[in-house]
Amino acid sequence: MTFDMETATARETYQLLIGLVAPRPIALVTSMNEDGRLNAAPFSSYNYLCTDPPIIGMGVTNRPGGAPFVPKDTARNIRRTGEFVVNVVTEDLARQMNICATDFPSEVDELEMAGLTTAPSQVVKVPRIAQAHAALECREFTTMEIGRSRIILGRVVAIYIEDKFVDPAGPYVRAEELHAIGRMNGLGSYVKTRDAFLTMPRIPYEEWKKGKR
Repeated sequence: MTFDMETATARETYQLLIGLVAPRPIALVTSMNEDGRLNAAPFSSYNYLCTDPPIIGMGVTNRPGGAPFVPKDTARNIRRTGEFVVNVVTEDLARQMNICATDFPSEVDELEMAGLTTAPSQVVKVPRIAQAHAALECREFTTMEIGRSRIILGRVVAIYIEDKFVDPAGPYVRAEELHAIGRMNGLGSYVKTRDAFLTMPRIPYEEWKKGKR
């Protein structure tokens, strides 16, 4: 089948894209409003975009229904305070992450509902999730409004990783031990990385010329 994106509905486009652009890392984002109230929400339209400077990107759709340009709490908080934290979602945080995805009223604390606590960040005012084994502290680089969505670029200003997940020789992240999970389609499907690593080193050109494929 071929789908014409010029005639497809927004829902059709969403369902097709998230089923094909997968697996996707999940950013469990903590943000804070001007009064210090915390918000936690997961986003899988997320990835790192460059390393010099270190920039991550995240797509946040506006609230469904009602006025067309009402931002979700995460986007509004980042726009107003300029800071947020991306908490890495691992297998042991999957259930809590899913609770944070519930569309609670703005006065409800998602962290409390999920049984999560916070720990102070090193650089930004927004705390990280204490149970997360790794987190990226970010400052807003820019926010672009495109249609009914916002693309948020954040500059990573500090990275927290539990010591046991760091190989100091690199430093490298011991990803095969961290057990991050990924988002698949829109039907509640996720993938685990436990026991699923495939190691395939890059082939240097000189080796390629020698026929070592």
